Amino acid sequence: MTNSDPVPLVDAGLPPDRFLDREESWLRFNGRVLRLAQSPELPLLERVRFLSIFSNNLDEFFMVRVAGLMRRLATGLPVRTSSGRSPHAVLGRLAGLAHQLSTEHAEYFRDEIAPLLAKEDIAIVRWADLEDGERARMQELFRTRVYPVLTPLVVDPAHPFPYISGKSLNLAVQVRDPRNGTTRFARVKVPPLLPRFIAVAPGRFAPLEDVIAANLEQLFPGMDVLAHHTFRVTRNQDLEIDEDITENLLQTLERELLRRRFGPVVRLEVEDTIDPRVLDRLTAELGVEDEVVYRLPGPLDLAGLDAIANIDRADLKYPRFRPSEKVLPPEADLFAVMRDRDVLLHHPYDSFTASVERLIEEAAADPKVLAIKQTLYRTSGKSPIVDALISAADAGKQVVVVVEIKARFDEQANIDWAQKLERAGCHVMYGIVGLKTHCKLSLVVRQEADGTLLRYTHVGTGNYHPTTARLYEDFGLLTTDPEVGEDVNAVFNHLTGYSRDEDYHRLLAAPHSLRPGLLERIQREIDNHKAGLPARLRFKCNSLTDEGIIDALYRASQAGVEVDLLLRGICALRPGVPGLSEHIRVRSVLGRFLEHSRVYVFENGGDPEVWLGSADLMHRNLDRRVEVLIRVQGDAHRAQLTSLLDRGMDDGTRTWKLGPLGLWSRQRGGADLQEQLMQEHR
Repeated sequence: MTNSDPVPLVDAGLPPDRFLDREESWLRFNGRVLRLAQSPELPLLERVRFLSIFSNNLDEFFMVRVAGLMRRLATGLPVRTSSGRSPHAVLGRLAGLAHQLSTEHAEYFRDEIAPLLAKEDIAIVRWADLEDGERARMQELFRTRVYPVLTPLVVDPAHPFPYISGKSLNLAVQVRDPRNGTTRFARVKVPPLLPRFIAVAPGRFAPLEDVIAANLEQLFPGMDVLAHHTFRVTRNQDLEIDEDITENLLQTLERELLRRRFGPVVRLEVEDTIDPRVLDRLTAELGVEDEVVYRLPGPLDLAGLDAIANIDRADLKYPRFRPSEKVLPPEADLFAVMRDRDVLLHHPYDSFTASVERLIEEAAADPKVLAIKQTLYRTSGKSPIVDALISAADAGKQVVVVVEIKARFDEQANIDWAQKLERAGCHVMYGIVGLKTHCKLSLVVRQEADGTLLRYTHVGTGNYHPTTARLYEDFGLLTTDPEVGEDVNAVFNHLTGYSRDEDYHRLLAAPHSLRPGLLERIQREIDNHKAGLPARLRFKCNSLTDEGIIDALYRASQAGVEVDLLLRGICALRPGVPGLSEHIRVRSVLGRFLEHSRVYVFENGGDPEVWLGSADLMHRNLDRRVEVLIRVQGDAHRAQLTSLLDRGMDDGTRTWKLGPLGLWSRQRGGADLQEQLMQEHR
């Protein structure tokens, strides 16, 4: 497998304005997250959590998508936008929408959520609202726990303007020397390792920056503190690595992670009460223009609200849900079940711990298991799967782990895991030059009682991450089908060595067979419809931006094929355009769990062909990653998957609907699909 050039548009004769802008589409997705926070039918602390998620999402959007556009424009590199608009026009539209959403987000917390929290005896209070006793406790806390870790940095001829780290919260302070009247600017960084909101009394919390600001005279003794203002910067944190000229990817990536901390500023957030002169000083020193300045109601950095959302108040949260173990009961022999039949898992409704984790842990402990092969894209800080792989290596089993150390924002964690696995004796690989390894595969080789070797395989849509497996909706297939075992073993051989074998029995793999395989099957639906045979396309994935796939779907619609798309995030396709896409419907399910699975259903003349796997319909997935889809064979499993897609598209299900202009409308009322699935699994 090697990297491949992007596939050109399949039909340049279609209307030139047929694509929506992908960055704007992502912002509108985050707007839907904000709408969840504004939903009065949701428990209050879950609404707080969605406010935190919105902030985290927006941070990543600026650090990667906006930063990438700005970098390419600044360096003169070519920029191709999906909508066809100029890059400057796209940046302008993004800035306008991002400003609107950011302000709405901050104002909604201040005007709606904070008062609702106060009614539930959870108050987020500013310093001016504290009682005398509370202030005294906070001053003592400042002296003992906060003051020792603060470092005020003054700006004068001997001290240049300090480096401001990305996503850090800071105080811009103006101080005056009473002896000579000299005024200086200083910066105080809010320590990121201390709680974002300090408990001042049971159920009462103050922003950490307020506690620091109220005690600034201790940091500047003998000086007059004239003013202080909170600000926050976001920096470019995308990585650019030329793997073709890199001899040691691990060392190069570690150097780039250090360099990433010093990326250019792409956003400056300030409280809307900031003194214009202080703001002018900040923009000049940081070298930013006014359009990247976001003036917001305080407090800034509402990503820290996750700590409030985690307060132990079950009455203000979703009812607790315990994943089901009925698919693989604890008393069942897991290997015997897999030998008997394929097992389709639907997380988080089916327990990840009792299935996927259990497979690797039992394989590590089973003396009949000879080898384990595993891909890791993202995993948790304490990973039972990694621990099991280390135990397997300690037991003398052959353990091969393909760790994707370029997984965005998890690079350092994956480097640490890779080194830990290597020290334990595992064979650790980093995949293929120029490609990210995004497929979700586990392979266990076991010697059976009759002496034969049997492969036990897991192919999934989600990461081997025990924490997100309780929050992300994903599918996985457990099987001992010899063809799947042979296919997955061949994929691992691609990843760990040199191989040109690209013929698979039940897999489609990027970057070679996945794109042509999907296009061929879309065309088959068109041909079947023309021949009077049953024809229909039903896709569920996170994002749809690939122009070649979109054009194929447009052609299917023009031919009369019904196309149903269940998408969580970005969609560059315009549905419902007469003469182009009137047979295409796009829906989105947002709720308690993050919809993350990828399922592709082709009607195939009445004998539906169903695929699941790791790939979204984006350039990077089809051309620049190692991805795998597996064909699901069992009638019951195919029916379960197609039924899920049909329920998601049903007008009686609570969803969002995408219109031809790229705007989403909310279908209120109706059934909550995720709640229904929880009830069914209970």
